[in-house]
Amino acid sequence: MVYKIDPEIDRHYIEEFRQKPIGAHSPGLQRLLNTMRHDPSGRQVVLVCKRPFQEWVLGLMPADRREPIAIEDGPVFTDIEEAEWEVFRRRWRLLTGESINRPLRD
Repeated sequence: MVYKIDPEIDRHYIEEFRQKPIGAHSPGLQRLLNTMRHDPSGRQVVLVCKRPFQEWVLGLMPADRREPIAIEDGPVFTDIEEAEWEVFRRRWRLLTGESINRPLRD
């Protein structure tokens, strides 16, 4: 049985991810991230590295992996944590219907 995100129960993991988007996570947040990273349709928001360790953009994986990734025109991220935060925010909205209207850093 695949875990289904419940915004009421899982909302507190948003702040945990926001505080530490990269690195080891609690078991609950890791379960949430594993769920967010699996889309049965095969289409999902991903990071695409434009310049190693310097620039990232968002892309959309196609359902058919033989097709190219659709790269967004912008924004271009120069901070990997900012980029990861945007992927998290978009996947959360897709899976829950809720928007996260907070920046990574206050």
